[in-house]
Amino acid sequence: MKTDQSIINDLPDKVEQKLYTNLTKEQASLYEVVVLDVEEKLQTAEGIERKGLILSTLMKLKQICNHPGQFLQDGSEFSPERSHKLSRLVSMVDEAISEGESLLIFSQFTEVCEQIEKYLKHNLHCNTYYLHGGTNRQRRERMISDFQNPETEASVFVLSLKAGGVGITLTKANHVFHFDRWWNPAVEDQATDRAFRIGQKKNVFVHKFVAIGTLEEKIDSLIEDKKKLSAMVVGNDESWLTELDNEAFKQLIALNKSSILE
Repeated sequence: MKTDQSIINDLPDKVEQKLYTNLTKEQASLYEVVVLDVEEKLQTAEGIERKGLILSTLMKLKQICNHPGQFLQDGSEFSPERSHKLSRLVSMVDEAISEGESLLIFSQFTEVCEQIEKYLKHNLHCNTYYLHGGTNRQRRERMISDFQNPETEASVFVLSLKAGGVGITLTKANHVFHFDRWWNPAVEDQATDRAFRIGQKKNVFVHKFVAIGTLEEKIDSLIEDKKKLSAMVVGNDESWLTELDNEAFKQLIALNKSSILE
């Protein structure tokens, strides 16, 4: 195991931290509309229909927590002013790049990866790469080689969580950002291990975004509790959340208005 110091005593540390962000007023208003809509539909939904309703609601709320533009799908501007999460990411990327450090950014949504990569390239003018499921093998290998090259300037590698989850070595990066959460610790750890693996010479800093007062904060807390019991409780995806009863689900997605960014 790479964490076994008696075998590998030169692998640096992995430091994990949660990055707590607020919702903007725009995000909060969209969030509340979705919550009210699902509460009404839950009264009559049963079986497969109910599970589908819960999973689609989780997806919508997660999109809103990322950025209003992702949820609205209206081609509106993907600006940091509309999302505290994006604003915080841009600020931290700028700081890391100015220190000559490279980083990885993971999202489960390809449309978010695309927008983040475009924004950072055009506004921070940094060297960027973007890997998704549709990237052909030749281009993928070329991007990885360029990124890992010691002669290449400090860079940002944006990856969709599934495409970048396994089989890639990106040890030039010593910062890993999880922009949105898969809510499966094993999947997130696999992604983090693109940087935290044998060959890494620096301490790796793992930053996990959590929108406070939303389902992101509550599910993160649930997972931390479940970790203490067994990783098996969580399962491989978000379907375990469909087992909650209606009242528990309503409490899970309820918005804490004190967390809204003024």
